[in-house]
Parts: sequence; C-alpha cells; structure tokens
Amino acid sequence: MNDSGAEHEERLLAGARRGDEAAFEELVRRHRGGLYTHCYRMLGSPYDAEDALRESLVAAWRGLPGFQGPVRAWLFQAATNACLRAAARRPRRMLSDEYGPAREDVHDLGRPVPGPVWVEPLPGRPQQDGPDPAAYLRRESVELAFVAALQRLPGTQRAALVLSDVLGFGTAEVAGMLEATPASVSDALRRARAGVEGRTPGPTQRSELSALGGGGRRALVAAFVSAWEHAEVPALLDLLTEDARITMPPLPAWFEGHTDVGRFLSERVFTTPWRLLPVTANGQPAFACYRQDGGRFPLCAVSVLNLRGGRISWIAGFTDPQVAHGFAVPPEFPTPTQ
Repeated sequence: MNDSGAEHEERLLAGARRGDEAAFEELVRRHRGGLYTHCYRMLGSPYDAEDALRESLVAAWRGLPGFQGPVRAWLFQAATNACLRAAARRPRRMLSDEYGPAREDVHDLGRPVPGPVWVEPLPGRPQQDGPDPAAYLRRESVELAFVAALQRLPGTQRAALVLSDVLGFGTAEVAGMLEATPASVSDALRRARAGVEGRTPGPTQRSELSALGGGGRRALVAAFVSAWEHAEVPALLDLLTEDARITMPPLPAWFEGHTDVGRFLSERVFTTPWRLLPVTANGQPAFACYRQDGGRFPLCAVSVLNLRGGRISWIAGFTDPQVAHGFAVPPEFPTPTQ
C-alpha cells in the first residue's frame, strides 16, 4: 500500500474507532473478497464461509478499541478465529472416497447423507489475495483437491498453512495471530505441508489448464458437453483417464474406472436427457447440470472437472440443490423462447 493509501486507511480506522460504521465498511471492503476466500479454504463450504465472515466482522467491529497492528493482519486473525470456532462445532467436511469405498452396483446409490458433511465447490472465479509466496506460486489455492486436503488437517495446522503459505504472513505474525510460539507454528507448518502434499500429488489444476491453453480448454468443454447431452458413453470415456472417478454427494455412492463409470452413465445417468451450462468452480471447468422433467430442464446439480495429463480424472458432481443454486445460473435451462 502506498503512503496515500496508508494515510487513507488510517483515517478510516480513526473514524471506525469513533463509531463510524460507514468508515468501518470502507476499511474492510478491500479485504472482504480475500477474507471470504480464506474462510472457504478453512471450512470447505461457501455457506460456512459466509457465516464465518459475518461473525469475524462483528468481532472485528467490537474489538476496535483494543486493535493494534496492520489492518490486514487484524482482519485475517478475526476471520481465522471465527473459522476455528466453526470447525470445532461441527464435523470436518470430506470427499466421497473418505466416506466409503467405490461401489460396483450402479443401482444402489445409498441414501443422501445430510448435514455439513461434504466439501462443497466455490462458485465463480476465486478472489485474489495478492501475490502468492513461492511455496504456492504454482498451486491454485482454492482448487477442489487442495481445499479437501486442508479439511483433513487439524485446525491449527490448517490455519498455519493457509496464513503462511497462501496469504504470505511470516512465522512470527502467524504465531501472534494464533496466540502460539514461533516454534510451535514452524512445527505445525512442517506437519501441514507434508499432509497436504501427500494428498495432492501430481500437477495442479492450474498447471493442467495452462498446458491445455485456451483453445484446448474450450475444445475439452465442448467435447464433454456434446458427449453428455447426446448420451455418448464411448465418446465420454475417451475424455477420461482409465482410473477416472465420478462422485455425487450428498449421495454416498461413487464409481471408479472405465467399466463402472461407463455402466453408471449408461444404466443410471443417461436414462434421462440432460443439458449442461459451462461455468467455473474453484478455478476449474464446471457445469450447471439440468435434467429433463416433463417438458422442462430444471437445475439439479453442479459438476466440476479435475484434469490429469489433459484428460478428466475426476467428475466431482454435487447433487445438493442448495449447492447448485449457489451458482449464478438460471433455475431452468434457457431455451430460445425464454
């Protein structure tokens, strides 16, 4: 921040301390997107992130009289504490392969598992937090697999990793924010980095998309839409890796490999016509999925594509209506007359 920006922030801070709510709103406005994304990384759910962000801003407003230090660090400390409290109140969110093994019976999908159980996708393009430090310069810090890996870490390790390796705070700063010693933060970082790297092997989605290029990405999206909407299972399998999997929380069932994925598509998914609308989730290609119901195509799911070597290794479907309607898409597939 330049001198004029710093002076402006100081004036806003002084106004906020006098009880000026408009000054406080302006003070946090430039940080709000990054705070929301931080809460999403910490909690694995856009809805939980919204709740934690609201709680953190209330805490920050009430804590103004005792505030010391840079505004950014103060706000992210409040957000981190709100996330840690939220994480302590509920079970951690997970992916389908953590809930149970892959299935072979495509006619037994199990009963939906309700509640705050599943990692959820982040609609649209992620907010930017500024330059990432070197450790995560090549990793899209909200990609689905990375956020899911974070959920498997204990809360303090999760917070230390995100604050340090994604947001770029120094070890001493993180220690102050977590009310810990620098030595304990260093140990938490070592354990967290090992845990995340062990659960996110191979190239990142950011590098996969970069390797495809704009033309390759558009071609892959178009081929996927065409194969899905025309129920062309062989064409769709040609786009998948041999070990590709398809998941669909809150349904617990998931399938892996060409044989089982192909049977699931043929015998269950494509018994009804579909329409797809390309969107973005977690910085990755995704689709709002509309399934025919009579003469309509209502929104029923969102699917996120994960890539490996230019092919699709994981179709992460989310069939919870609340998740699907969190995307800024029409509730029914648009037709030329709509």
